Amino acid sequence: MIKLYFAPMTRSVRILWLLEEMGVPYELERVDFLPPAKNFFAQQTPLGKLPTIEDGDVVMCESGAIVEYILERYDDGRFAPPVGSPERAAFLQWLHFAESTAFPPLGIVVWLTLYRDDADQHQTIVDEARARASMSFAFLEREIGEKTYLLGDDFSAADIMFGFTLGAARMLGILDDRYPKTSAYLARLEERPAFQKATSAK
Repeated sequence: MIKLYFAPMTRSVRILWLLEEMGVPYELERVDFLPPAKNFFAQQTPLGKLPTIEDGDVVMCESGAIVEYILERYDDGRFAPPVGSPERAAFLQWLHFAESTAFPPLGIVVWLTLYRDDADQHQTIVDEARARASMSFAFLEREIGEKTYLLGDDFSAADIMFGFTLGAARMLGILDDRYPKTSAYLARLEERPAFQKATSAK
């Protein structure tokens, strides 16, 4: 059984959401989130980060890597297109875009405005990070179009990765009424029972 070290409003929500969608048995180890002002590895988990999972002898962190591991080990084809299929490239693009392109500027905003007390000295950096984030969501707004999910009608783990990023952007006031299609997409994700269970976990 997978053991997930979990704290609300952290990337561990992605993993809990995926496990709920897939129906994979898990044990939830709740930990208090420690703001990483001085130590990136300050969390009370085996690797000092959130999320971290234990699955037998496997111990790993990094939400995107954990998602791929769980899919490879436990998915029956419902949450990721098979390797070599036409949809696989788009799946991989969005799976990684969510964390490697869309989230970094959000992280800068959070770091300077929530974890430090000198945000007023770095307003230009904060403004530039918000602008970079907006570019990512403008790209998503164009690409999502009238699709239900990132890959069309089929929900996938890429939607889980991006759903967390979009929620963070909305909380920071970056995802707003400039992006009606993206906001409608997020609303569809929020209607899923597994999302609701993952985000309401304490």
